[in-house]
Amino acid sequence: MTTTDAQSTPKPVKDGGELLSVDGLVKHFPIRKGLLQRQVGAVQAVDGLSFSVKQGETLSLVGESGCGKTTTGRLLTRLETPTSGKIVFEGRDISHLGEGKMRPMRRDVQMIFQDPYGSLNPRHTVGKIVGAPFKLQHVKTEHGVKRAVQELLELVGLSPEHYNRYPHEFSGGQRQRIGIARTLALRPKLIVADEPVSALDVSIQAQVVNLLEDLQDEFDLTYVMIAHDLSVVRHVSDRVAVMYLGKIVELADRVSLYEHPMHPYTVALLSAVPVPDTKRRTNRERIRLQGDVPSPINPPPACRFHTRCWKAQEICKTIEPPLVQLAPGHQTACHFPENATPEQQATAEAAAKS
Repeated sequence: MTTTDAQSTPKPVKDGGELLSVDGLVKHFPIRKGLLQRQVGAVQAVDGLSFSVKQGETLSLVGESGCGKTTTGRLLTRLETPTSGKIVFEGRDISHLGEGKMRPMRRDVQMIFQDPYGSLNPRHTVGKIVGAPFKLQHVKTEHGVKRAVQELLELVGLSPEHYNRYPHEFSGGQRQRIGIARTLALRPKLIVADEPVSALDVSIQAQVVNLLEDLQDEFDLTYVMIAHDLSVVRHVSDRVAVMYLGKIVELADRVSLYEHPMHPYTVALLSAVPVPDTKRRTNRERIRLQGDVPSPINPPPACRFHTRCWKAQEICKTIEPPLVQLAPGHQTACHFPENATPEQQATAEAAAKS
């Protein structure tokens, strides 16, 4: 076996091992104008992300609309090709693989789309939609495709009798279950879920979230969950990455992030989460950020949050804060982190100078 063949062969991941890693991931969409379609700028949708996902865990990406969450998900599934950076899945660099080489990888990396209405072909029956992965990947089933599809429908809480029905005959929650069944057809190892419950009624959201958790336990799935509902994120996540204008500003385990947020943007987001306890709600300060989110075409220099941050100082406008570990498993990109001890503040200052 040549060196190239060895590098391109996926390596089995041990339980709790690193399934996916991202290093310096960048995606800029060019802006072209004129008769010759010359590039006059670029939308900096994702600008230098680095993180990893362990087998069996759920990493959630959160942030305001337009921060680059969905683009990141599409990069991880290679529905988009990165401008630069590296995506490594099971030890194999898939950043710039062609369609032919990516086809076998599609079995292991799948995506649940946000819109349960637009992600299903209205001209196809449920059986054809859920059975498509078997046909596209030339996968043989023990008792035929129809039987496999009906078993998948039962798995996600639908009836095998739905096999010959069309998407328009189902509710939003049922359509999302059909999409989940299609995603599970080839038993993937990694699932990128792009706001899987945001388009559903509140009464249905909990059902779908519980279904995803049950499936994760049963099939040892790994999730990258894209969401903006911080209440849902707290329920399903092991770790949470907070994004702002294409960058990760804070990355920590769920408990640490919700109880001791360090980046001012995270503090502001959490202050907006509804609290059912009236006493806690009365005592909590609601932080309202001033101004709109800057354009990703021309983001602010250095710290991208400094135009809306109440702690911003001159250094925030000139030096970009690196994403550094200020507590065990808790990374923050801020010169003046919230809830920081003197030692953590010193660490942030030293990182900015290095």
